[in-house]
Amino acid sequence: MQLVLATNNEDKIKEIKHLLDDLPITILTRDDFLEFPDVEETGETLEDNALLKAKAIFEFTDIPALADDTGLEVDALNGAPGVYSARFAGDNVTYKDNNLKLIKELQDIPDDKRTAQFRCVMALAWSEDNIEVVNGIVEGVIANELKGDKGFGYDPLFYYPPSQKRFSEMTTEEKNIISHRGKALQEIRTVIINKLNNLL
Repeated sequence: MQLVLATNNEDKIKEIKHLLDDLPITILTRDDFLEFPDVEETGETLEDNALLKAKAIFEFTDIPALADDTGLEVDALNGAPGVYSARFAGDNVTYKDNNLKLIKELQDIPDDKRTAQFRCVMALAWSEDNIEVVNGIVEGVIANELKGDKGFGYDPLFYYPPSQKRFSEMTTEEKNIISHRGKALQEIRTVIINKLNNLL
């Protein structure tokens, strides 16, 4: 069975492949196609964007497509940046730009009010009208300064109290066990395994 990843984000591709690489499926990415659409994230929610991307890539490739949209939801900012997490500091910005903007937005917020959650919504389009959607959530705290050299996105600011580490200080294996994307992918694994069993 083939599965195409509906993303252009190399960091996401690496994480997803790491969590699905033991399944008897062939994972395809944009590099496997002569052309690959860049789907604009115009949805108002993470679910909207995941569905948009999964449908668009399935329609383009006619291969089951897996898409995700992920957001950091900060309680003190009423859930922001949320669906705008990737462009919090503007269009075509770096991870660091977004992190620095978040630090600035929270500069007057006390430590006990800096709670947040990462949320990952994944959509797996088997066909145009058969799409499965799963959620993965992890709760943590936003730190005051950047630290750690692993991961990507807001990982240098996202502190996970049970591990007493930021995501940027964890190995890939550590992070995948507890992360929002790791949790969503565990559900997707189950969905794929069930599908494979039905094909036997």
